[in-house]
Amino acid sequence: MTPEIRKIVTYQEDVLIEGFKPAENPWRMFAVAAVLTNPWAGRYVEDLKPEIHAFGPVLGEMLTDRIVDLASGGEQIEAFGKAGVVGLNGEVEHASGLIHTLRFGNFFRQAVGAKSYLAFTNIRAAADTSIQIPLMDKNDVGRRSHYLTIQFSIADAPRSDEVVIALGAATTGRPHHRIGDRYQDLKDLGHDLDNPAAV
Repeated sequence: MTPEIRKIVTYQEDVLIEGFKPAENPWRMFAVAAVLTNPWAGRYVEDLKPEIHAFGPVLGEMLTDRIVDLASGGEQIEAFGKAGVVGLNGEVEHASGLIHTLRFGNFFRQAVGAKSYLAFTNIRAAADTSIQIPLMDKNDVGRRSHYLTIQFSIADAPRSDEVVIALGAATTGRPHHRIGDRYQDLKDLGHDLDNPAAV
């Protein structure tokens, strides 16, 4: 069993000036999305596992290969995330099922050498919706410079019986980052960072 993929969409932006000031290095964010037929559209299915187990590895490996290629190597990726958008004739559970499985996300995590989990969104929406993929640092969930969101849309997807599955990435954090990191806030509030139970 393999997913019926109608098309694959890639998106990239290179920000050269942010906040009226040139970036020291281009701020590169990009995404890859697969538009596929929702195998559960229009009906209630109790057991989603057969399709999840069949589709997850195919989508995870294919999208990871493409986004790593856009970045010119997994080591170039510093922030990452994922998203699922199900069409109106499906359930949010369908989008969730396809992205919240190790058979999907571990391809991306391993390719970029990540220690953290993938930030995510999963929603139901019509075609041409804003697909928003939250990103965070692949190794440090408290690094606020890498709290990012990449957004794009696909004019004809998802159709009512489709799902869009997407990965997003960035090669740097925000240019001119100056709001501090979570750890400094915790110190300022008197938390003992050497004692995880106190945080």
